[in-house]
Amino acid sequence: MTTSTSVFTLPDLGEGLTEAEILNWRVAEGDTVRVDDIVVEVETAKAAVEVPCPYAGTVAALHGSPGDIIAVGRPLLTIAPPDDAAARAVEVVRAEERAGSGAVLVGYGTATSNRTSRRAARRGRRRPASANGSAASQASARAQDTPPPGPPEPSGAPASLSAPRVISPVVRRLARKRGLDLSSLNGSGPAGVILRRDVEAAAGPEPAVAAPAAESAGAARGLVDRRIPMRGMRRAIADKLSTSRREIPDVTTWVDVDATGLVDAREALRASHPGLGLMALLARFVVAGLMRYPELNASVDGDEIVQHGQINLGFAAQTDRGLVVPVIKSAHRMTTVQLGEEIARLTAAARAGKISPSELTGGTVTLNNYGVFGVDGSTPIINHPEAALIGVGRIVDKPWAVDGRLAVRKVTQLSLTFDHRVCDGGTAGGLLRYIADCVERPVGLLADL
Repeated sequence: MTTSTSVFTLPDLGEGLTEAEILNWRVAEGDTVRVDDIVVEVETAKAAVEVPCPYAGTVAALHGSPGDIIAVGRPLLTIAPPDDAAARAVEVVRAEERAGSGAVLVGYGTATSNRTSRRAARRGRRRPASANGSAASQASARAQDTPPPGPPEPSGAPASLSAPRVISPVVRRLARKRGLDLSSLNGSGPAGVILRRDVEAAAGPEPAVAAPAAESAGAARGLVDRRIPMRGMRRAIADKLSTSRREIPDVTTWVDVDATGLVDAREALRASHPGLGLMALLARFVVAGLMRYPELNASVDGDEIVQHGQINLGFAAQTDRGLVVPVIKSAHRMTTVQLGEEIARLTAAARAGKISPSELTGGTVTLNNYGVFGVDGSTPIINHPEAALIGVGRIVDKPWAVDGRLAVRKVTQLSLTFDHRVCDGGTAGGLLRYIADCVERPVGLLADL
């Protein structure tokens, strides 16, 4: 007895997300799944997410391929009971249809693809006639399975030829391209439907087409023209940066700083806290500075400046999928060690693609250490809708005047890009100078704690 199938749709992934891109399937058609098994990995505008299935059974169909964009509420996959052979036969045909790009064209008569699929399902369910069955009943059964007649055969055509069973338009196009007569092929699909693999097997490998000389020369050097669609995280980054440039009148100010004291403080603290890094100390200085200059812990909403009641410190982290900004919530309530632990945890989660969308939203200010790329300075784009971004360049040995004498010191550049609508240059300069003083004399921060 056939039991109805279950269609699993893309669930609401939170944070106002409306779509996701399929990264890779963890299952294939015919696989058996249990409730809460991970079936697909998708990428939203915030992060890569593993999606569990709420149904158990056999995967009858996958509704999409890696790279496809699926809207929330649209089908992801169809689950059939393990013994539902008829549903499986129908889904094989539908999978072939989905390989094409548009409407389904039926290869004979004017019957619809749904009618063809139902006929294929009935053939899958029908048992062979018994040896005692009457010839009339077997002939009647064959007559029910015979497709409607196509156009009349041209005069002189062999009477044995009949219209080929083809459902997918991509199969027809492929056959025309390879110069094959579909009526000469035997279909391997349900009810003898001709599938793409039947055409490819009959035609053999496709002949190679010689590339133009210029293209071949470029390919030999590793240079080829490519068009790469902006999807998932890349598109989200592009949208946010474009919005920031359109809406925020940003200004960047910077200062060179003697970071020798910062490096010494890091080494001293590592004796008791081995995992503590420079980013944790810089985060502590930024948080302390924002407590003193709250005008920059803000955003603009219409005609109002919103000064936030808590500091959610974002920090830039480079991953295989692009630049992301994990957010340390309520950073002003954490110790320096706690800030370091949270930075390490969020960075590891982001690079593994396991970070949640909620951990990538809600920031009020961003800290960007672009010194890890070996550069001295930058004029970064503000992480919209925030009002400030603090940047840190690489730390290098440079000649520096100390108490009137020339010495070799560890020098870095600090920058502050800010939204000029929320404050004037004096306030922004005050914040940057405070952070610079903490970098030069970390012990001085103790007076504010």
